[in-house]
Amino acid sequence: MAALRDIKRKITAVQKTKQITRAMNMVAASKLRSSQSRMENFRPYAVKFMDVLMSLALRVDSRMHPLLAVRIPNKVRLIVVTSDRGLCGGFNTNVIKTAERFIREKTQQGKEVQLITVGRKGYDYFRRKIKVISSHSDVFSKFDMTLSSRIGEDAIPPFISEEYDELYMIFSEFRSVAIQRPKVVRLLPIPSLAEEESVSDDKRVDYTYEPSDEELLNRLLPMYIRVLLYRALVETSAGENAARMMAMDNATSNCDEMVQSLTLMFNKTRQAQITKELMDIVGGAEALTG
Repeated sequence: MAALRDIKRKITAVQKTKQITRAMNMVAASKLRSSQSRMENFRPYAVKFMDVLMSLALRVDSRMHPLLAVRIPNKVRLIVVTSDRGLCGGFNTNVIKTAERFIREKTQQGKEVQLITVGRKGYDYFRRKIKVISSHSDVFSKFDMTLSSRIGEDAIPPFISEEYDELYMIFSEFRSVAIQRPKVVRLLPIPSLAEEESVSDDKRVDYTYEPSDEELLNRLLPMYIRVLLYRALVETSAGENAARMMAMDNATSNCDEMVQSLTLMFNKTRQAQITKELMDIVGGAEALTG
């Protein structure tokens, strides 16, 4: 009977786990609707903003603004964007593996890599492995453009003061509910026309701007960094909720399979015990009659 009690206890535990995973799936699905809507509304603006600024930056001299300055990249700063919480499958693991591969490549080239982490999972993983300049944890429950401005303060002034030479960002790009792919983006310096040999002809066309190029760059370049940072935040938020919803759905299905397997085991064990007891009764009766 001890074995039957153990199996029944496991079935009860798995059923309770199933209730939890189903509830988490419903919560993640509810959050996904709002986060995906915000991401889809902001993405066209971010893409168009990047195209416009790249078009402007390709036509001006890189010495016109410090954020366009191209230096020998001895020090590289990397922004790694992960979620604050787990239970979302391989969402954070994929970003961390991409960041590790990037760091290894830059280190082999003799460059020093410094980190800015956004999200607790990235900070918890890298804090003992590499120098973390600053971290922003527990931020995804509620955030707006001010968060990207705070992250930008960790990146823009140090680049201007030549504390480092290149700025990259790694985040998980939302492609669909089932697919989120890590993406590496170079933020600083913005490529100039001298660097880009294979740019399209429409970006090489000379336009007349008002106000001057200097005024536009002074206003738009810091905004460009904040826009791309905010895009990474909304993409990460939507991707985290989608990954958690899929993970909890798979966990719920696994719970159903485990309950079925344990129930079958329970029935077989109970039937074996009943058969054994019947055999004992029959054996005892035959012994008495004999």
